[in-house]
Amino acid sequence: MTQRLLKPKIILLVGMMGVGKTSLGRIIARRLELPFVDSDKEIEAMTGFTISDLFARYGEKEFRAGEERVMARLLGGKPCVLSSGGGAFLSEKTRKLASEKAVSVWIKAEADVISGRTEGRTHRPLVPAADNRRIIERLVQECYPIYATADITIPSYAEHPSKTAVRLLKKLEEQGIISPYQKPKSASKNQPDKRK
Repeated sequence: MTQRLLKPKIILLVGMMGVGKTSLGRIIARRLELPFVDSDKEIEAMTGFTISDLFARYGEKEFRAGEERVMARLLGGKPCVLSSGGGAFLSEKTRKLASEKAVSVWIKAEADVISGRTEGRTHRPLVPAADNRRIIERLVQECYPIYATADITIPSYAEHPSKTAVRLLKKLEEQGIISPYQKPKSASKNQPDKRK
């Protein structure tokens, strides 16, 4: 049985790259019967370039300015589950808008987990493969105090995202953001007895 969103808010997933925001967001969106939106995919669709290409062509400062505009548009939209890029929530403008329009959820993972998930991948513009661990540790120091201002913090371990989803759904229930989960009634109890 699906659960319902009780407050007209966007569920905004924030955190470092590699913590599982996209996989988790899809699970949560299915469960709540809400649209799932990935801000990075929205940027790529709008510009026709990958995130890495945008960083290379315009630099991080210009990319972040564009990202702010996209996040403002998405946060001004209808309720959905919104997965944001790793740097999106670092913007003060985005955080202010999120505080009004969304329930922000920090998906928190340790550096070891992030490093293991991102190692060898070439599409992360801020984490070159050769410097993976060192850069992740620096980003953890810089970003975690800001991520910690999110409304909810959910730990993400080296596990299937469905397990993280269970913890997040429980927390959303506790805060009255979604309806409590109810087990579906057994089909056999609702069927008339056809035995003669």
